[in-house]
Amino acid sequence: MSDIPPPTAEEAWRAANEQLRRVVELKDAEIAVLKVLLEEERAARRLLELRLAELERRLGMDSSNSSTPESKESIAAKARRKAERLTSQRERSKDRKPGGQKGRKGVGLTPAPKGERTEKTAEPPAECSGCGHDLAGARQVGADWAQVWDIPPITVEKTHWLLPTPACCGCGTTTRAAAPFGQAGSVVYGPNVNAAAIMLLALGNVPVERTAMLMEALLGTPVSTGFVAKAHHRFADKPACAGFDEAMKAALQGEDVLCVDETPVNVLRKNTDESGQPLPGQPHIVSVRTPDERLVWLKPIGARSKEAIKALGVLDGYAGYLVRDDYKGWAQFDEQLAGVQQCGAHMIRHLAGVRDLHPVEQGWAERVRTILLQALAAVGQAAADDRDRLDDDLLVGLRARYDHEVNWGEITNRHRDWHDGNHPGYRLARRLKVKAEQVWPFTTNFTVPFTNNASEQALKEPKRHQAVSGHWHTMATLSRYCRVRSYLVTTKGHGIRAIDAIHAVLAGHTWLPTPIAA
Repeated sequence: MSDIPPPTAEEAWRAANEQLRRVVELKDAEIAVLKVLLEEERAARRLLELRLAELERRLGMDSSNSSTPESKESIAAKARRKAERLTSQRERSKDRKPGGQKGRKGVGLTPAPKGERTEKTAEPPAECSGCGHDLAGARQVGADWAQVWDIPPITVEKTHWLLPTPACCGCGTTTRAAAPFGQAGSVVYGPNVNAAAIMLLALGNVPVERTAMLMEALLGTPVSTGFVAKAHHRFADKPACAGFDEAMKAALQGEDVLCVDETPVNVLRKNTDESGQPLPGQPHIVSVRTPDERLVWLKPIGARSKEAIKALGVLDGYAGYLVRDDYKGWAQFDEQLAGVQQCGAHMIRHLAGVRDLHPVEQGWAERVRTILLQALAAVGQAAADDRDRLDDDLLVGLRARYDHEVNWGEITNRHRDWHDGNHPGYRLARRLKVKAEQVWPFTTNFTVPFTNNASEQALKEPKRHQAVSGHWHTMATLSRYCRVRSYLVTTKGHGIRAIDAIHAVLAGHTWLPTPIAA
């Protein structure tokens, strides 16, 4: 038998209590670990929910609620917009017929007066339209008229110029005559053929190879792709030598309001550094223009950067109003400007994007959107009434409502989670609050447009050219394209036909813009 006495009741109770305490401590430690794991799982789940919300937001982005162009919309976004149009509450009247409606002023040809037309008499009819009787020798009882506008068949006129070369009686020097647009001992295409090639390539956005094909079909004489490319090259260099770019910058700097924008483009071979490596960055085309088409200047830059934009030189010292988006590269000029107008179309789309996240919680965005559209309508009505400003009480009321709703958007979204930081609603509300003075200039200065659509429209043709051709070969070819495009669009804005503007350049008489004050 053991000499160890059995534990007393108190010792047994203490031992059991200690064992139970160890079990509880182990369970507490296990529960603590599980709580940590649970919090981690909850945080991971919340992050996934926020990321899913962001992905759903991006999937829902289209041209109506973001800066996404229609050409880059997904198939689902295009189908959704089409369905919305089909289910629109706007109903077409059952009595409405296709085409132009009654009372609409048509657009047609006006009969040319004498002096601007050629008179010809048509062959008289041979048979009666009623009974078929022979009308030879029939009595004339009247006459009607018709005008047909057409162009004569296009043919190439091949002119062989003889170049007399007389000798001077005094010094014996021989002087050879010059052929219009030609060189001695060579066969070249004349200004009309060159102008046709430039028109198709620069204004029609027709690729070089297809331009050559169309030229052959049009003229009946084959032209090479090399000729088409060189014709454009030679034409682009002439305005450069005449100082077109410098004149454009001087004219733009004399304007009260300018619109600016930029877009990425594809360049096959970018500029290189001293070691021969391509310079970093995506090439862009920058558009600087007046709200109308009087002055449109397109210029390539090697990368979308503040330095590249500043190097353009056109905004150095400019003190007018600048209409732009919120890209920080343009903000470097804000302090010297009379004012900045943030693009209203961008703001409307961004507000729609936030509203679509939750129409109730983000209802402030729709209300701000409505306020801006009401302000735009008020400005349009005031301008139609020949007034140069809004009613003070109306403007104060609109601005107060705007400030209230933007402040509400900031407060309600300040602590709302998002997967990468601040909620999109908070970021937008904060931007609209901080930059409110860049939202409202269009209401106090009617020469300032509400949107930057003018600059975006100027960049549509380069984008269309790229869609057709795929890319530009070098930054030099891109620069020449921009100069030709700028020249032809600006001359059109001054009432000069493109073909006349081209012929002026080919003849050595490049048109140059002048500042308004000049």
